Amino acid sequence: MTTPTVWFITGASKGLGLTLAKQLLASGHHVAATSRTIQALTDAVGEASSDRFLPLKMDLSDEESVQQAIDATVKQFGRLDVVVNNAGYLQFGTLEELTDAEVRRTFDVNVFGTLNVIRHVMPQLRRQKAGHIFNIASVAGYFGEFPGSGSYTGVKFAVAGLSEALAAEVKPFGIHVTVVYPGTFRTNFLADSSLMMPAQPIADYTEVRAAENQWSAYDGQQPGDPEKAMAVLVEVAASATPPLHLFLGPDAYEVASKKEAEVQKQREAWQATATATNFPA
Repeated sequence: MTTPTVWFITGASKGLGLTLAKQLLASGHHVAATSRTIQALTDAVGEASSDRFLPLKMDLSDEESVQQAIDATVKQFGRLDVVVNNAGYLQFGTLEELTDAEVRRTFDVNVFGTLNVIRHVMPQLRRQKAGHIFNIASVAGYFGEFPGSGSYTGVKFAVAGLSEALAAEVKPFGIHVTVVYPGTFRTNFLADSSLMMPAQPIADYTEVRAAENQWSAYDGQQPGDPEKAMAVLVEVAASATPPLHLFLGPDAYEVASKKEAEVQKQREAWQATATATNFPA
């Protein structure tokens, strides 16, 4: 990617979003980065630069705020090449013990926030007849058997599903879509600022509490290198034939392969019974 491009990254003040923003700026690209506060961005990345870096305060749940951020990006840089829907957080808790408010807040940020960005970047990308949208899901959006993370797997499965539909919808305009399934990377994603515990835990779920403690203890021990992960993302953005599904990390590949083998096994075991469902010919 030798020609400088314009990237719009949500949740760019920490984690993979921050790593990506720094990589792009170091390589000469233009970056519009969003967070809930400007201070978080300037502390993490640096001060605004009229020709390179545009930090933006944006509330993902507020469509007007999203529109203003996108308008500011296009006004500053003249176009929009790559959109990275990265903002999100992990809500722990079983589906029984999570409150309606906790689950809805998770969907508001991870799903409806992503949809708000898509809805408001698409007019610009359609005008250009070009662009690439990355929706950051998780390997938990492909394999959901992680006790205590039902809300999180739910939102990430939703991101994967809407990404597939979006890819089909925008293909005629020359726009690419990639849903990204990262494994475990050494960011602050498991830190207290990104990791939410249930407000009303139920004592019976002892195994889930143990799993939550294991995830918390795993913070800082993740095998994945965020720099290498985001370098893959940049390479995919430069590809003429980018994938719709991008798994990141050997653990993501291992989990995906495990699920695919189990699904095939179960499908074949029940195929005769489950396909004898048509009206007689």
